[in-house]
Order: sequence, then C-alpha cells, then structure tokens
Amino acid sequence: MKFRCERDVLVETLGTAGRAVSTRSGLPGLSGVQVELVGDQFTVTGSDLDLTITTTIEVSGESDGKAVIPARLAADIVKALSPGAVELSTEDDTLRISAGRSDFSIRLITSDEFPKITDIDAKPVELDAEQLAHALKQVVLAASSDDSRPILTGVLLAAEGDSLRLVATDSYRLAMKDIDGIELLSEGEQVLVPSRALGELHRILANGKSITLRLGEKEASFTVEGVTLTTRLIEGDFPNYRGLVPDHHPNTLTVNRTALLDALRRVKLMAPQEGTPVRIEMNEHGMELVAVTADVGTAREVVESSYVGEDLVVAFNPRFLLEGLEVAPGDDVTLLTTDELKPALIKSVGFDNYLYLLMPVRVS
Repeated sequence: MKFRCERDVLVETLGTAGRAVSTRSGLPGLSGVQVELVGDQFTVTGSDLDLTITTTIEVSGESDGKAVIPARLAADIVKALSPGAVELSTEDDTLRISAGRSDFSIRLITSDEFPKITDIDAKPVELDAEQLAHALKQVVLAASSDDSRPILTGVLLAAEGDSLRLVATDSYRLAMKDIDGIELLSEGEQVLVPSRALGELHRILANGKSITLRLGEKEASFTVEGVTLTTRLIEGDFPNYRGLVPDHHPNTLTVNRTALLDALRRVKLMAPQEGTPVRIEMNEHGMELVAVTADVGTAREVVESSYVGEDLVVAFNPRFLLEGLEVAPGDDVTLLTTDELKPALIKSVGFDNYLYLLMPVRVS
C-alpha cells in the first residue's frame, strides 16, 4: 500500500476512527486501526468490539493494500509532522510515514488479530443530522456512566405516535425528547443504544446534513458524510420512565432561562464540591437561590420570576440543574414541583417535546 495525503486530513481521519479503539483490552488487534487503500479511496476502521467507526477519504493512491497499524502511535506521528503532504506506505510488516525531512518506520499489527467487521442487513432510514444532533445534546447527558448498571448507560429509542422518542436516566435525573415526524420504529418497539456511541455520533453529525440509520437485531449503524459508526445495542429492559414522571405538580415557577443560568453559575461558586446542593426558595414574591458551604460562606441571589403555589424550599445538585437548563430550548422555562422530596420537572415555555426531570437533594 502506498499513497499521499494532506497531513490535516489524515490527522482528522485517524483521530475519528481512533476514538473507537480500545484502551483497556488485552487484545493487541484492538489497539490498532485497520487501513485499506483501493484506488484513491482510503478507509480507516477502529473498533473495541462494542463500538466501530469507519471513515473513508480520497487520497492520491499509488498501490492498493490493507494492514492494521498502531492507532495512537500512528496518529501522534502524523499530528507531529509539518503541515503539507504526508506519504504512507507498507512493506512486509512495516509502516513507513514520511513528510519533508521526517521519516518513521513502525511495526504493523497482525491483521488476523483485528475483528471482522460486517455490514448490518437492514432497511436504511434517512434522518436530518441537525435535528438528531440537537436531540442527542439534550438527552445523552442524563445517561449514567456507571458500567455496573449497563441499562442506565443507554439511551432508549422508542416509537411515540408519529414521533421518535429519546429517553435517558441515571436515576437522579431523566431527559426525554420527541422528534416529530419520524416513524423509525413500530408502535411498542424500542431499542437501547449505548450513550457512549451516541456521544461519538453527536461529534460526527456536525459534518453532515443528513444521516443514514440502519437498525439490526443486535446492532445499529449511523452513516454521515463518509463516516459510519456501528454499535452493539444494549440488551435488557429500560426502567418504566413513564412511571417516573409525575402527572401532577401544584407549584409552578416561571423564569427567564438565561437569567436563571447566570444566577446559578454565580451562586454555584459557593458550592464548589460535588454534592453541595443549591437551594431554591420559592414564594409569592418569586425565587431566591441559596448556596451554603460550611466554613466557607453563603451566596444568595434573587431572580426575577413568577410563582404560583405554596411556599417551598427545594434543593438540587447544581451541576445537574445547570446541565438541564443549558440544553432546554426557548427563552423561558417552568420549574414544576410537588414538594421538597418528589421529582421536579423543567419544561420550556412553548415547547412540548422536551422535558428534564430532576430529583431533589435532601437537606437539613
């Protein structure tokens, strides 16, 4: 194999596929990316068995070939080269990377140790990339990162009327988004996609206008502008999220989203440690944010708002509250509460297709 390519294009290509490469597996093949040249089409594939990313670019090809190269080392070498054309070639068990006065030779990884990648045999569905990217930004953040509870590390995709519903929860919060006009699944059908894969997909979506989705029995693939991300689906039953969302909230606070965000960021300075809550005191005069850290001090700020309900003090994890407000659409939001212990809902005024549920923190 031998070809030439601009350094920056090659850096991006190796980096994109390399994000799927395993950093913990004891299998040597999973520490590499598979590269293949056919004519002027150069394809790079990285995989950790659960997640696979394949990207194809056009280069100046000289001779076809296929090999498995050390992912991180190759990417670091190319990134360190001077801007301009880079030449890659393989011979026997060696990869040669050269540009200008720089020349590197590194050992290849045995091709037999790289996993076999197969295409998903499923009907393709076209989706709007920007619309899906926006939904992923709103939902993926609520998924758990605790691998001991794999079900909660996934994002549920389910049919909801003529919409596609995305749901994620880590048991402390829940995010739910409906994308109208997408009938991807049959009524009652649902799949659970790893949040890690969807996080990587969100980065890829910035490069395209449309995305092709294929759903298999155990895998899903997403293709955007020459990049295909394939992920194993999570097996198991997602929690009954409908039962988690209260259907009655006697207290309603309405506030400008930006004003609340700015005030919360300031007050949060007095709650720097994870787990230190911020209290929201609500009454007929509106709301006040309060943060108290023992032996440090207190922060208080009144935010202009309107409130209907009983006087109430409710505390939240400030990071969780911030993240929910940051991705909520629109100018104004409502905070719907029952009491200081039951789940609260954040909804955007004029937007019915997104909600963010947050569990309060018990304070003395």
